[in-house]
Amino acid sequence: MSDRPFARAGADPALPTAAPARQPPPAGRGSIAGFDAAYAGTPPWDIGHPQPALVRLADDGAVRGSVLDVGCGTGEHALMAAARGLDATGIDASPTAIGLAQRKAAARNLQIRFLTWDALDLSALHQRFDTVLDSGLFHVFDDDQRHRFVNGLAAAVPVGGRYIMLCFSDQIPGQFGPRRVSREEIRTNFRDGWHVLSIEATTMEGTAAVGDTPAWLSVIARS
Repeated sequence: MSDRPFARAGADPALPTAAPARQPPPAGRGSIAGFDAAYAGTPPWDIGHPQPALVRLADDGAVRGSVLDVGCGTGEHALMAAARGLDATGIDASPTAIGLAQRKAAARNLQIRFLTWDALDLSALHQRFDTVLDSGLFHVFDDDQRHRFVNGLAAAVPVGGRYIMLCFSDQIPGQFGPRRVSREEIRTNFRDGWHVLSIEATTMEGTAAVGDTPAWLSVIARS
């Protein structure tokens, strides 16, 4: 659970705010700089509201306690949690995205901690979260990065806490596009120290230019 005070629409002064040197790039999109540059316009994943699949879980009470929105982009899922009265933190490698998220929080008068941070270094946050939300981050990792991410996640989620992940699925037709993730890959990566409660076929909403994409919605508990 969170043991740090809120910072209104900004970074917690007790935590470093500079982006660490290494952050995994989205598949086929290059470095942090390229990822950050996407926010000069509207990236296809920045739909201006939370993903409906995650809203449904929040409405059902699955998003609880202290919440980390990992790979938060412009912060819609952290904002969703804060609007429900939860202690919310959002992290992303893109300084531009974090700046946009902070401005959204200020405009909505919501208290959220937003940090420019490497998602592969969650243990360095020195904080635990009851719920970690991941909309579109896990599927950008290669195999080694997945292993590092899950290890860091284990340090950030207490026993009984939950990691809720929305990722592109291997049901996407064709040969191009984002990296596919199978049910078996999810189960394999969260085999030790975790319990996969559910993996549901759904869609990830994109901007009008790209439309919706087949996805898995997974709820995974720390055991």
